[in-house]
Amino acid sequence: MNLGPLTWVLLPVLLLLAAVLWRVALGRDPRQIVLAGVRAFAQLAVVALVIAWLSGRGPLAFAFVALMFAVAVWTCGRRIAPDGRWWLAAVPLAVGVVPVAALMFVSGVLPVDALAIIAVLGQQIGGAMSTTTLAGRRIRDELGQRFGEVEAAAALGLDWPRARGMVAGPVAGEAVLPSIDQTRTAGMVTLPGAFVGMILGGASAVDAGIVQLLVLVSLLAVNAATAGTTLWLCNRDAFRTPARAGSG
Repeated sequence: MNLGPLTWVLLPVLLLLAAVLWRVALGRDPRQIVLAGVRAFAQLAVVALVIAWLSGRGPLAFAFVALMFAVAVWTCGRRIAPDGRWWLAAVPLAVGVVPVAALMFVSGVLPVDALAIIAVLGQQIGGAMSTTTLAGRRIRDELGQRFGEVEAAAALGLDWPRARGMVAGPVAGEAVLPSIDQTRTAGMVTLPGAFVGMILGGASAVDAGIVQLLVLVSLLAVNAATAGTTLWLCNRDAFRTPARAGSG
């Protein structure tokens, strides 16, 4: 992209357009869009400085990744259970990210390099965060709308987790569909960021393609595990506080 003075004009114009559409077309509070854009600007400015400082300090990058993980837990947990046990969102995030990241480290594919650690684990945490939010909210809404079916299944002798699973199970996987579609259409509909960045950085097209494929496939594993764990927790009503939880 051609970055220059017009960039700083285009950014607020696009942000304002998004806020207007959010309000007019969807009836939502435009402040959500504006605050998201302002936060992104401030956070990216700070992160850019932090990453530059961490360059060459691989072990310290894990502290930054831990911060990213904590913010992701807060973000998706509060979306799923604003009045409940939102911190349990750490479980699906960890189940999705930790094993996949460990495999990449043990195999030597992911080096102990600050930029590589933050870039790869950041994408995995971000993917797990989105999947947890989508799966958790979709399951919660489905169980709320079809609670009569859950009660009927429980009355017929099923335990509550299995009764909830009959309703929630078919919809939980929908949270992974965006990752599947992104992987299926890579190179045809979109050129993912890692691929483009490596090409612009001088890497060969083959190396860039392999790295991007590894990122996409790792995200499939992360998101599938995350969605499955979110379903397991929701089937046990884990996100609700005991005082608010239903029967079972």
